Amino acid sequence: MIKTLEDGFKQLNIPYSLEVENKFIKYRDLLKEWNQKINITSIEDDEEIYAKHFLDSILLMSVEGMSGNKSIIDVGTGGGFPGYPLKIVNDGYKVTLLDSLRKRIDFLDEVAKKLKLNDVELIHGRAEDFGQNKNYREKFDICVSRAVAPLNVLSEYCIPFVKLGGYFAAYKSEDISPEISDSENAIKKLGGKIKEIKEISLPGTDIVRKIVIIEKCGSTDSKYPRKAGKPSKEPLV
Repeated sequence: MIKTLEDGFKQLNIPYSLEVENKFIKYRDLLKEWNQKINITSIEDDEEIYAKHFLDSILLMSVEGMSGNKSIIDVGTGGGFPGYPLKIVNDGYKVTLLDSLRKRIDFLDEVAKKLKLNDVELIHGRAEDFGQNKNYREKFDICVSRAVAPLNVLSEYCIPFVKLGGYFAAYKSEDISPEISDSENAIKKLGGKIKEIKEISLPGTDIVRKIVIIEKCGSTDSKYPRKAGKPSKEPLV
């Protein structure tokens, strides 16, 4: 079943190596082991892990301007997706993973150690708090998120982390036309604008992933993100 991974890399035109393969195998094994103890993912089949977690995460590499030596923050990372697969594929990334559950951070720490991933920082906390922290606010070239939330809510969590000229990449899968319409004004308030919506077929599946690329054009007003819980309860319009 590792062929699913190798074939997917070929379809995406991403270099594949035995070193990369071994890291993804170790990652898969740790994910399945820890998933018996804490709820990380509902996906437990090897082939689905390769396609729906690993390959899905690295689709960003197909978007122009997203590769190279860049700083990335993954907001609401969960099991480390998409941050860790991106790091495995491009070691030049300096990756920060943010999640609100301590046990998931413990899992991610073990993954970093077992896979010998360098330039990785793990943060236990909420985006609303760290988006106001001067050490993280507007410090990253790219913010990524596969978190399940409407784009206007996700944008308030994520855009404050992005430096001027950087990008927020939101992973979406459904028909997002209404969501885009509902979010455009909120994105503008936060200092961003939608640059493109990249549609990419996920290898080995019939899924078409849409990655919304939002460019940071102006500084985010200091009142954003609002206090914990407010972005989801009272989304920006």
